[in-house]
Amino acid sequence: MNKVICIMGPTGAGKTAQSLAMAKAGLPICIINTDSRQIYKDFPIISAQPSEEEKSLCPHKLFGYLKTEETSSAGEWQERAKAEIEHAWKNKQIPVLVGGTGFYFRALFDGMAAIPDIPKDIHEHFIKEITEKGSCLLYEELQKTDSEYAQKIHFNDKQRIARALEVYAATGKKFSDWHKITPQQTNYDVLRIGIGLPLTELTPFLYKRTDVMLQNGALEEAKKALENCPDITAPGWTGIGCIELARYLLGEYNLQECQELWNKNTRAYAKRQWTWFRADSRIKWFRPEEQSLPYILDFLNT
Repeated sequence: MNKVICIMGPTGAGKTAQSLAMAKAGLPICIINTDSRQIYKDFPIISAQPSEEEKSLCPHKLFGYLKTEETSSAGEWQERAKAEIEHAWKNKQIPVLVGGTGFYFRALFDGMAAIPDIPKDIHEHFIKEITEKGSCLLYEELQKTDSEYAQKIHFNDKQRIARALEVYAATGKKFSDWHKITPQQTNYDVLRIGIGLPLTELTPFLYKRTDVMLQNGALEEAKKALENCPDITAPGWTGIGCIELARYLLGEYNLQECQELWNKNTRAYAKRQWTWFRADSRIKWFRPEEQSLPYILDFLNT
């Protein structure tokens, strides 16, 4: 059976370094992005996409392929990922999926619930509602109707909030309940590697990373993105760091307030990711400073 390796875990935990260790060891890998923020091309610094130097070590797929104003979904990403996995195998490469979007991993390997098509009028109603009322108000509504799903997403993630609300309105069933209806799983031989730290240990690294991003041009990146797409309700702006910098540039915060909010939201996101991934008993966990390569080689040689 063809093999797939996954490197997953909370943001800032060192997933990229662990994946590139395989390339440096001479393994013919192809890295496939499994992070919903890293699909946007306007935010390579803020979303912590691999550098050009890192990309030169091996093929990298599904990074930065969408404009800020373009929408995506787990289903759309899933189809792209399947195609890239097949392409890697044809080229005698090992597909390595790297990222922190747990739902992407679940959609690809455990299948997606067959949610019925949502009537156009209901879809348009919630798009209009979230545009006019803002994400916070609609997020409060989602907390009342589907608190389980609300805990897994960011309060500013307009696309996912609207999607969950429209599904509930159209089907009468919670979005989280739909996700529990598991269809046929994909027939891959999967190794799941988790890279992470308890939140108390990870937090200082997250705050330092924000400093580094600002030093490396995150503010300039956001400014250019705002010129290209001034609509901060666009999907690409929902990423943590993106929206905080946009609001700073629009005069809503000073830079210190912006960075404090960025850090707070990053920590909250890491906590949600840690909870999500730790619930999956199939994941073998390593600390960032530990080497997962011997475990990976055992998997490849069996």
